[in-house]
Amino acid sequence: MKKTLTLLHSNDLHGDFLAEKVDDKLTGGVSMLSGYISKTRKEEKNVLYAISGDMFKGSLIDQEYRGISTIEIMNLLAPDVVTLGNHEVDYGLAHLLFLEKCAKFPIINANMFLTSNNTRLFKSHKIIEIDGMKIMFIGILTEDVLEYTRNEKLISTLVGIKDAAEEVGRICMAYQTVDIDLTVLLTHIGYENDQKLAAELDPDWGVDLIIGGHSHTLIDKPAVVAGIPIVQAAVGTDQIGRFDLVIDTDTNSIDSYTWKLIPINADNCPRDLELEKVVENYKSVTDAVYEQVLTRLDGVYTQDRRNRDSTLSHLFTDIVKEGTGVDVVMISSGAIRGTRLGEVVTKGDLRKVYPYDNKVIEFKLTGKQFREAILWMLRDESIDAPIDGGEFYQLSKGVRIVYNQKEHRLETFELNGRSIQDDDLIKIAMGDFHYNNIEHFLQIKHEDILKNGPLKTLSSSGYVIIEERMSGVPLIRVDKEERITIK
Repeated sequence: MKKTLTLLHSNDLHGDFLAEKVDDKLTGGVSMLSGYISKTRKEEKNVLYAISGDMFKGSLIDQEYRGISTIEIMNLLAPDVVTLGNHEVDYGLAHLLFLEKCAKFPIINANMFLTSNNTRLFKSHKIIEIDGMKIMFIGILTEDVLEYTRNEKLISTLVGIKDAAEEVGRICMAYQTVDIDLTVLLTHIGYENDQKLAAELDPDWGVDLIIGGHSHTLIDKPAVVAGIPIVQAAVGTDQIGRFDLVIDTDTNSIDSYTWKLIPINADNCPRDLELEKVVENYKSVTDAVYEQVLTRLDGVYTQDRRNRDSTLSHLFTDIVKEGTGVDVVMISSGAIRGTRLGEVVTKGDLRKVYPYDNKVIEFKLTGKQFREAILWMLRDESIDAPIDGGEFYQLSKGVRIVYNQKEHRLETFELNGRSIQDDDLIKIAMGDFHYNNIEHFLQIKHEDILKNGPLKTLSSSGYVIIEERMSGVPLIRVDKEERITIK
């Protein structure tokens, strides 16, 4: 027998609750997103809505309420199933488990474990019955994506794509005695990795679709690997993915399908006025908190690419350096979530651009270790990555680096006008998340760092250092001369 199913999907919503005007037309926002989902549920017989990770982190409303506002709003969107993304653990493991209890929808993940007894933290899958069909969703993350778990000593994930594929196989084989009509992987590992994962799956496991997230990829048609369509829906609420499927319940397979990306705008999406009231209640509180003016900058500071030197990073690294007194401050470009700031800076502006609230750790590197870390950071794979790719660190004033990419060497490697020597001992400040991941990000072992001296916690919050020092002066200007030049 052949039956129809409409499968709607989002990913990387990142607290994108509010509509914006684009060319005088309202676009995005959860009100119209909810309106489209509700309209589709009324128009079509069988409709499911899934979210592939990263509901949290990205808006003031989400940050102010540490995800509680997001869960309430998501409850009103009423997804049928959600998988975890990397930002779901940003507020800590205990808080994530609390938020899961607040959710009225199932949250699944097959490969996040308690390290003590190898017990899964969440249900690995969800089987949804609709119109006599059984649809199985399996949630997947990998360790490469979920770096923040390194701060959570109690949890771990499977290491890579092959391990994730094997876990999918175990779940699928365990339910082969159940008449599963459609198997969907909800992943949060990036579009390219989804394709690698599909290539690792045994056809006998019966995986039919992969709906992904994390890489924010905008596509116009599914990639198909080993016969498995792979999709994602870019980022935020400006669009929603839609599968219209015909399922053969006799063979437990897809007979045919169409997929498209639906724009969320006033032309085709009614508003959900009840949901708007909830969002507005949260917004009124955050507006009152975050409209306070902190300072004025001497211009607009920008970061156009994560893997290049930027004036916006100069602003933050220099403020932290002045506040801590170290030799060098290293801030990951990925911690800077906006592209511009200024000239007038409110608390809300700063929070949007610099949302993370990590401890600031001081440690020492030898000149040789610092050089090797910079060379690793400037390898071709990193600096030739797309605009949002690569693990790139921005450096505070006094550092001057000229890198010859063709010859893979540093032509200039200076601190305060003096060439850095191998046996120099340099005091570095870095957020604790990136220090905990420094072996992975910069190839420096913690045991080798500790040979240079003990760690020191300089501040419980790097964000507070920046906000406090900004609020104390009427005008801020920093050196905009390039610190890392790539030839």
